[in-house]
Amino acid sequence: MTTTSPPSEMSSTTRELLARARQLVPPMLSSFHKGQLGRIGVIGGSENYTGAPYFSAMASARLGCDLSHVICTPAAAAVIKTYSPNLMVHPLMREGKPDAGDDAKSISQRVIDLLPRLHVLVIGPGLGRDPLMQQTVGDIVEAARKANMPVVLDADALLLIQDRPELVKGYPLAVLTPNVVEFGRLAKALLGDDKEKEGNGGDEQAVQLSRALGGVTIVEKGAVDLIAAYVDPHNKEGHKQYGPYRSDLAGGRKRSGGQGDTLTGSIATFLGWRKAYHDKLWDTSKSSSSSSSSEQLNERETVLLAAFAGSAITRECSRLAFVKRGRSLQASDLTDEVHTAFTNLFGEDEDWEDVGEESGSKL
Repeated sequence: MTTTSPPSEMSSTTRELLARARQLVPPMLSSFHKGQLGRIGVIGGSENYTGAPYFSAMASARLGCDLSHVICTPAAAAVIKTYSPNLMVHPLMREGKPDAGDDAKSISQRVIDLLPRLHVLVIGPGLGRDPLMQQTVGDIVEAARKANMPVVLDADALLLIQDRPELVKGYPLAVLTPNVVEFGRLAKALLGDDKEKEGNGGDEQAVQLSRALGGVTIVEKGAVDLIAAYVDPHNKEGHKQYGPYRSDLAGGRKRSGGQGDTLTGSIATFLGWRKAYHDKLWDTSKSSSSSSSSEQLNERETVLLAAFAGSAITRECSRLAFVKRGRSLQASDLTDEVHTAFTNLFGEDEDWEDVGEESGSKL
């Protein structure tokens, strides 16, 4: 097997979901300008954790967002800036005892002032459990929700949701990406499940957790990733239910830390593209060669499709990196495979040459 070969096996359901998600991928039009196809902010990075926000932001950038920001503590910023000059790093967060005259509100306000420059937030990579960081992030989530901005929550940000579920309850643009242990904690806190799961909680439990949180999207990571979102049967969409989707592409067999950061960055970029799709920045009826290409995707479904696509990209990155590295695989190896994973699953950019320039672009 070569590293550029697409997956040898793919279920018909996965193929169809990827075809639908492909409709969110913008064509490469010369009429677009910087920033239209995704401005992603990753909030995380503390004195002890600098790799996670970098991997998330770089996955987002490598997948194809226009601008990728990291919002972290000054100690983390000094380190992350040395990793890549392609990221914009903002040392706005604080941990430990705040300086005189500084508190969570004033710290969070500096980040909130940055939100109009962003389309999507990833919160959690390298965040840590410092009380000041957690309180600050709570204020930021509230502001992002008021701005109707998608948020992807992972790692220690899930502890915040466990303690303060009202921050995202009922918010359809929230995506949670728990691993097995994190899912067990959330299930115990919100569903009263006393058992720590050793594997995926199952389709039904993922839907139940989404329902307990008022319909947020859950990406339960495992041997098969489960993507689920509860839709109230009494809402205006009637009884249409999206998911649960099973992301079952084969990944690598090395469970090194940091692979989930590629997931959050990939989901964020697809959510940024989702905004461009719904803003009709191009002729979306020509976005896909699938039989459903003329069907305009529903705003609720596109959140799940973005999550599914991010999961598929991450699993393919892991597979490709494992072919090269075997048991020596590290999180940085996934970053190097993002573009190849994208082309394996969604095709080369030249496939969109027939999407006419006449559609133009708009803010």
